[in-house]
Amino acid sequence: MPEIEEVSEEEAGRFERISAHTHIRGLGLKEDGTARDIGDGMVGQKKAREAAGRVVELVKKGKLGGRLILFAGPPGTGKTALAVAIARELGGREVPFVNLSGSEIYSSEKKKTEILTESLRKALGVRLHEKREVYEGEVKSLDIKTGQTGLNPYQQAPSEARITLGTKKEEKTLRLGRSVAASLQSQQVEEGSIIQIDAESGRVINLGVSRDAWEEEKKADISVSPELVDVPTGPIMREREFVSTLNIHQIDSVAAARSAGGLSLFFGGGGTEITDEIRQRTNEQIRAWIEEGKGELLPGVLFMDEVHMLDIEAFSFLNRATEEEFSPITIMASNRGLTKIRGTDYESPHGMPLDSLDRLLIIDTHPYNKGEIKSILKIRAREEDAELGEEALDFLSDVGEKTSMRYAVQLIAPANEVAESRGRKKITREDAEEARRLFISVGDSVEFLKKYEEKMMGE
Repeated sequence: MPEIEEVSEEEAGRFERISAHTHIRGLGLKEDGTARDIGDGMVGQKKAREAAGRVVELVKKGKLGGRLILFAGPPGTGKTALAVAIARELGGREVPFVNLSGSEIYSSEKKKTEILTESLRKALGVRLHEKREVYEGEVKSLDIKTGQTGLNPYQQAPSEARITLGTKKEEKTLRLGRSVAASLQSQQVEEGSIIQIDAESGRVINLGVSRDAWEEEKKADISVSPELVDVPTGPIMREREFVSTLNIHQIDSVAAARSAGGLSLFFGGGGTEITDEIRQRTNEQIRAWIEEGKGELLPGVLFMDEVHMLDIEAFSFLNRATEEEFSPITIMASNRGLTKIRGTDYESPHGMPLDSLDRLLIIDTHPYNKGEIKSILKIRAREEDAELGEEALDFLSDVGEKTSMRYAVQLIAPANEVAESRGRKKITREDAEEARRLFISVGDSVEFLKKYEEKMMGE
């Protein structure tokens, strides 16, 4: 007999992946476009945030075509956070945000221009609105007949089904073919389920269990409550609007798989090549959806870090690609000064060609002061479900000012672990100092290398 145990909501939500920018909700701007000291998870960098706000307005008005954004500043000054905040301002988590490092375009399997093209199209979303006729209601009776499959005579599979659906207004019996019968079985549809059947495609959606049927049948002392749904009112046959969001690369992939047909089964399926012709057909389809009012374009954000790692060929490609009709907001980040352009012997600001620099709107970011680091530590501690004592907060703020803000933030998790091992719920200064002792900073690492330079292995 299987062991069944109830899980509390607190335990069920205990594991959560916390990333560096989960706390970012937006740019933290007032209605007049000026930046708050702290807002939407953002701290400091007021000038950069206000400039980013102008970028958002330009994007919404369709006036940013062909331009790229560059965040330029030392490491740990919030460049990635600003890019995430722009995506949040443009439409929340529904707007695509693609994070690409400059070094990721170099692959032995794909051309760098192909990787850039895929990334650009992943950063463009399409929200589709589609009205379809569906049968919707509670399953009153269900009879699925099985028979031998054509491929394996020893295997039984659904051959047809007879189903009676009911609403509070009417009942209707439907006879369904092989594919819909198989969908009913795979969706685990049974009497009492509330379902939708697409009248055109036969797609089945199991919405949950009828609340009325569940209350009538519930007899066990211990039972697992399913997703309960009220019985629909009105007619069984009705028109429903479905809204779905896809990125353009997903649409390209589906079109490529259809073009390959059965051959893709023998050559790996997922590795089907997406040609320029397929992408052109996708663009035409998207234009048609927009003109017919069935879809809308969601300009997402392609964030390219370590932009100095791109070579002259990649920059030339981006100059052309970002001027096309379907292109996302491309934001680059650089922490380099004058450096060589990869693939050439020429030095240039940020390692970028001058013709690419001329296309940029450049936003500068600056190191955080101690007060701003303190506010960031508070936000990150709350996000990581850690409680910082005042002395520990002051200590980590000092560490962040002397080393880097990133290093101070990284110490929160180990300091919290130290506190828990000592039986404390709040991080004290001693816990933070222990974490600082165990995990050295970049500056400490440099001193360590100098001290043991002769014993370290070189080239």
